[in-house]
Amino acid sequence: MTTGPQERMRRWRLILGGGDDGTGTLLGGDDARIDAALSALYDSDADQGSSSQTGRQRGSGLAASVPRVARWLSDIRTFFPVSVVQVMQKDAIERVGLTRLLLEPEMLDAVEPNVHLVGTLLSLSRVIPEQARESARAVVRTVTTDLERRLAQPTRSAVAGALNRASRTSRPRRHADIDWDRTIRANLRNYLPRQRTIVPERLIGYARKQQAVARDVIICLDQSGSMASSVVYAGVFGAVLASIRSLRTSVVAFDTSVVDLTDQLSDPVDVLFGTQIGGGTDINRAVAYCQQLITRPASTIFVLISDLYEGGNRDELLHRIGEMTAAGTQVIALLALSDDGAPSYDHDNAAALAGLGVPAFACTPDSFPDLMAAAIERRDIAQWARRHPPLPHSPDLSTFGRVMECVDMTFRPNDGCNDAARRWYANI
Repeated sequence: MTTGPQERMRRWRLILGGGDDGTGTLLGGDDARIDAALSALYDSDADQGSSSQTGRQRGSGLAASVPRVARWLSDIRTFFPVSVVQVMQKDAIERVGLTRLLLEPEMLDAVEPNVHLVGTLLSLSRVIPEQARESARAVVRTVTTDLERRLAQPTRSAVAGALNRASRTSRPRRHADIDWDRTIRANLRNYLPRQRTIVPERLIGYARKQQAVARDVIICLDQSGSMASSVVYAGVFGAVLASIRSLRTSVVAFDTSVVDLTDQLSDPVDVLFGTQIGGGTDINRAVAYCQQLITRPASTIFVLISDLYEGGNRDELLHRIGEMTAAGTQVIALLALSDDGAPSYDHDNAAALAGLGVPAFACTPDSFPDLMAAAIERRDIAQWARRHPPLPHSPDLSTFGRVMECVDMTFRPNDGCNDAARRWYANI
């Protein structure tokens, strides 16, 4: 779609924010409200008396006032798509101290629920006042319910299929239960050249309707501040896996202390509020606790979700991981379980784990069900990770002033722009 000079200047005016931007464009109506909403967040240190109508430097600011913030939240939800609203809320929390205002019930009722907001609420869970606690739980439940709706069925299907495939039988009951690949390989000596066929002496198939617990799954979850999104997704997946009868699932969260959340897995909200985002990290202590939970090493999948920045005893940690793998436990190290892009992590510890045969990589929530299926079938996890590379680092477009990096003079987004920026461009 082509735009004329006037429309182009209007858009540049909204990006640059007035003052000496050189556009010479004045805004009115909804454009002025959009500009004021952006000013309140991204020019909060500017002159408080500025006005978008006059073209002076904008900057009404987000003072620590509940009514003012409530109006601002209402405006951004009116003028921007949900994906951009979530980005702006995240910026408000980081830039202008919206965190403190999240402790107000009316604020929690006005914000757009998302994974990042839940992570912030979890980090504040110990200081949320009683009058705001129910509103905070409602926000967390909205997000976890949405995640369960999206992720539960793919997870159950992938795990059930993997458990069926992992359980072999020499007497498959139905034609559909025959594992033809394994059956052919097991009967190659019975090949008849003239008939160009194989006579299967022995059938290999999948055992169905298994009632016993087939695998033990232990999720060891780093709850340091950088892992907030991973904590949210892991809590939901832990609850989903716990609902599958053929799995015995445990979830253990840690910072410098360890808390076993297994008894709360019936409700992901209880799991998440059982965590405490922030604090130090003692991975070795958490792994030591999880070792005590392993009673069937060859049937256990141990998933360590951590950025591997160890504040405890590194040598002892690596020794424990080595003991686990030597005993037959399948160990997986996830550097992140989120859509946030490639994570920051301790490269030395990741390399040390790789030397022990433990792959360390990031995983998106949508790929996690297939990862669990691969682990249950005891496939090569390192090979799986190579086929599912992590997300690249997303360009830092959350600060509005840096939008300039993604546009040219015809206001077309370059390929580096994320979806939120694209939608914002389309919206204005």
